[in-house]
Amino acid sequence: MKILFMGTPDFALPCLEAIYKSGNEIVSVITQPDRPKGRGKKVMPPPVKIKAEKLGLNIMQPLNIKDRAFIDNLKKMDIDCIVVVAYGQILPKEILDMPAKGCINVHASLLPKYRGAAPINWVIINGEKKTGITTMYMNEGLDTGDMILKEEVEIDENMTAGELHDKLASLGAKVLIKTLNLIEKDKAPRIPQNDSESSYASMLDKKIGLIDWEKTAYQIHNLIRGLNPWPVAYTRYKGIKFKVWKSRVINQNSNEVCGKILKVDKEGIYVSTKEDLLLIEEIQFPNSRKMTVDEYIRGNKIETNVILGE
Repeated sequence: MKILFMGTPDFALPCLEAIYKSGNEIVSVITQPDRPKGRGKKVMPPPVKIKAEKLGLNIMQPLNIKDRAFIDNLKKMDIDCIVVVAYGQILPKEILDMPAKGCINVHASLLPKYRGAAPINWVIINGEKKTGITTMYMNEGLDTGDMILKEEVEIDENMTAGELHDKLASLGAKVLIKTLNLIEKDKAPRIPQNDSESSYASMLDKKIGLIDWEKTAYQIHNLIRGLNPWPVAYTRYKGIKFKVWKSRVINQNSNEVCGKILKVDKEGIYVSTKEDLLLIEEIQFPNSRKMTVDEYIRGNKIETNVILGE
């Protein structure tokens, strides 16, 4: 089939490469414009552009997907199917209706649960035990189209969002190729979503990372791993904000005030919560690198009885 691929971040790379190796023809790759990144605000190309250039593919980077000239240009292309993987803009109906075999999306959740921008993070923050990949026909709604295929993965209680991202990106490529094979043979199912079972995974911002020590150790642990590697959970030690990268739940209760540091050793910082203890294992103070607590306390002191968050 002749495929138009639309994607932007690292998550889309395995899908792009899988299509390239599958024998299907990639007519063009549509990705977001180059943008300033990091502290230096250096203009950087999106990961999909870098990969597409290496593969020698045609690349287009419209500022606005609804631009008239851009849409007219797409209409001139011979396209059987559009594949969208974390592109970053809402497609207008005019583009959705273009290909004869439809627009296909690879979504990182078990739809209709966790529609939206950040399903990988929210399944971990909410303590889900499983998630997966869903391929679907796109419509004008937000992840509301008819489903094609689903595959599940288990979520380990210590898995981070970064680890789950990589696992689902790889799985997404496999499910996509199965989906395209069915579409080419006109054998792809159309399974309507049950809107009453739907939930929404909103976009993340840095404010969500503030740890509430009045919650249980498991809730805090889920927040920490769900925000790793971005935007990263944080708290305050004697008024100094520091990032918490890694933690573990200790099944032991304390009658102490929530957020109180009970013990510090090479294993980490033991903190009281509403239920169970949280062991903070990896931290990052301002103007410092990420390090284990063991590394940090070799040259710095963390006092017990201090209340975190104050």
